[in-house]
Amino acid sequence: MSTGFVIRPLAPADDPALAAIIRSVMPEFGAGGAGFAIHDAEVAAMHAAYAQPRCAYFVVESAGEVLGGGGIAPLAGGRGDTCELRKMYFLPALRGHGAGHALLERCLDAARDLGYRRCYIETLSGMDAAQHLYQRHGFRRIPVALGATGHFGCDRYYLREL
Repeated sequence: MSTGFVIRPLAPADDPALAAIIRSVMPEFGAGGAGFAIHDAEVAAMHAAYAQPRCAYFVVESAGEVLGGGGIAPLAGGRGDTCELRKMYFLPALRGHGAGHALLERCLDAARDLGYRRCYIETLSGMDAAQHLYQRHGFRRIPVALGATGHFGCDRYYLREL
């Protein structure tokens, strides 16, 4: 892991910072309208959402400030062996420093530990750096959405065997 940031499990006190990050970053990439995760109820209460069985969420902080996060949870409407990488967003100050790589590895390790065999991701055209990261970590693009996430605004889908 690169120096300068720490990855740790989500704490209840992180909820306001994470909500602000999600509400800031998603519109930056054109994902502020209907059909995007920015409108999910869990955005305002991330700790409660990821305290559920077979879920894990991690924050990335630097100098005590939360700058991003990401986690895994069961894929809604999907097979029981498939998790979804969810709500992985970083403020600009964190990008390009290896945090995406480190956090993605941490999430995939958690998914394996929780018994998942596959990990699914939904994303959007224009989030090129994120898609490049996913591909470097063995995700392959698939032609259609899996499960029933309700994120009809997404147009890119990836899957990885664990």
